[in-house]
Amino acid sequence: MTHLSKSTNTHDPKIEQAIVQLAHDNPMLGQAAVAERLQQSGLKISASGVRYIWKKHGLETAVKRLQALTAKHEEGLDALKENERRLLERGLVTHQLSQAGLYTELGEDVPLERRQIILNAAAELFSEQGYNRTSMREIASKAGLLPGSVYHHFTSKEELFIAVHKEGFRAVMAKVQAAISKHTDPWESLRSACEMHVNQMFSGTPVDRLTGHSLAFTHNELLSLIKPERDAYEKVFKDLIAALPLAPHVDRSLLRLTLLGAMNWVFIWYKEGKRSTIEIADAIVEMIRKGVES
Repeated sequence: MTHLSKSTNTHDPKIEQAIVQLAHDNPMLGQAAVAERLQQSGLKISASGVRYIWKKHGLETAVKRLQALTAKHEEGLDALKENERRLLERGLVTHQLSQAGLYTELGEDVPLERRQIILNAAAELFSEQGYNRTSMREIASKAGLLPGSVYHHFTSKEELFIAVHKEGFRAVMAKVQAAISKHTDPWESLRSACEMHVNQMFSGTPVDRLTGHSLAFTHNELLSLIKPERDAYEKVFKDLIAALPLAPHVDRSLLRLTLLGAMNWVFIWYKEGKRSTIEIADAIVEMIRKGVES
């Protein structure tokens, strides 16, 4: 009966306020410790009652309480002790990995997955606000990590930009090659490659999308840093076009540039609605193959 009488005090505004305040003042305390401390001050509440109030305010885990604390203080993460910052970082990484379906329990391979989270966060910010307006601190915040953790993996923003695109080109190259491996007909191989190329601009991970968008630009000085990866990717299309049965007078190099230009330009004008990205890619290949004259 004593337990029940304490639990009913979850409706006492004074107790609720004390629990929330203590969550901000000492976020590392567990529910039993909070209940004991409040009981010593004359406020009757059980451990389960504390948890009830925590859940009501979205404070049921230490990570959530630490997030609330950083949001409350202008200093942000600097308001936390070192052990609190590490716990918050670890908890946010776990959450993001779980959301992405990459990892459900932290283990020895966390550094590899943490690197992927950083790449995705950087890709999102580079896409949304551009390279120059994105800082390493913003990338760390987006990834739910401390700036030092980002610098542990990437020494500079430029290095991170290169890594994002290398990962993106590796991924899209693998997808294109997997798509064309299903065909023996050279036109069908080209069609599948083009479908994947256009689709990558609008779907997939943030890294995939940023890489796809970058294919639409040729004069950005940063792209010179990823020229080897871009050239290797374009060689896939060079080989596909070399295999096509074309008329002798056709300039295959010009055909490749025309095809890539048409596909890359989709990023500039495409809006969801009339046609899907797959249908657009198919139409581009069909026009090149059969022409447009009636």
